Amino acid sequence: MAAKKSNTGGSRKSPSGVNLNTRPKNYQAVIKIVGVGGGGTNALNRMVQMKIGGVDFVAANTDAQSLLGSKADVKLDLGRKTTRGLGAGANPETGRQAAIDSEELIIEALKGSDMVFVAAGMGGGTGTGASPIISKIAHELGALTVGVVTRPFGFEGRRRSVQAEEGIQALRDVLDTLII
Repeated sequence: MAAKKSNTGGSRKSPSGVNLNTRPKNYQAVIKIVGVGGGGTNALNRMVQMKIGGVDFVAANTDAQSLLGSKADVKLDLGRKTTRGLGAGANPETGRQAAIDSEELIIEALKGSDMVFVAAGMGGGTGTGASPIISKIAHELGALTVGVVTRPFGFEGRRRSVQAEEGIQALRDVLDTLII
């Protein structure tokens, strides 16, 4: 005996011709957390230790020693020629130039991301200088960008505070959201 066919027929279509019987696909968003500089790398290491799932971790630093100790999935040695792996020396311009020099590495690490969180401590060299460059690249690649940064403590001095405010302003210009 043949199976009885349903009265609803084959596929249901909307008035505009869209098939209403298709099931939505379960797309997984590609989320990356980038720890930039010493403070950002430390924050990233804590997140890895907490076993946060569903994200890819990327450490980006000019300090090779810090990268060696990082627990990130991907490690970006920023400005290898500029800093020789010795850090930015609390100079944001050195951190900025290191990120510019490493643009291809950054693009390779971030392409395909739907959302990128950039974690950094503001006031030093790499976090302050490289974070805006990395954020801009992520934004240009089409990712929703969120910055999560810290300001320096008062006892760290006026110079770090001024540098931090300049870095925060540079980030505001390239991020979708900034959390301080």
